[in-house]
Parts: sequence; structure tokens; C-alpha cells
Amino acid sequence: MTTSTKSAAKTTKATEGKKPAVNSAFMKPVTPTGPLVAIIGATPMPRTEVTKKVWEYIKSNNLQNPQNKRMIVADAKLQPLFGKPEATMFELTKFVSQYLKA
Repeated sequence: MTTSTKSAAKTTKATEGKKPAVNSAFMKPVTPTGPLVAIIGATPMPRTEVTKKVWEYIKSNNLQNPQNKRMIVADAKLQPLFGKPEATMFELTKFVSQYLKA
């Protein structure tokens, strides 16, 4: 066995059975406020769950632009969140973050 093979075997054995590290900041519950409450409710939940629920709302209401799926067309509930009639999927986190309270 070569030196590199031995070190690879040690690394594999050392990491076996261990769960990957989870960033606790993402798992810490945050409370939605303002216009975000109308979309996902006021129940505290992790940031990852907030993003997931906002996307569920967007997809269930068919709010993605059919020609450019990266664009989200704001309906009556999303308009106050975005502050404009349309936003990109990359801006979504910025708009959602301002209505989360730790």
C-alpha cells in the first residue's frame, strides 16, 4: 500500500458513520414579518424552510414568467414583498431576508 493510499484509507475510516456538519445559522428558527406573513404565515421556521415555502407559493400560483423562468411575476401578495411588478429569482433572497426576524 502506498503512502497516499494509506492516508486515504485513514480519512475514509475516520469519517465513516459521522453526519456532515450542519450550519446551525440556517437551522435557527426565524419569524416572518410584514408582507411575508401573507405568503407563508407567521410561524417561526428555519431560513431554508422559508425559501422552500416561498418557492412553493410561486410555483403553485404559476408566477414564473413562461418565456424566462428566472423572472417571478408579482401577484397581489408578492407585490408588497418585492416593491415592483417583477423580480429575478436571484433577488428573491434579498427581498425575503428583510422580512425575517431572528
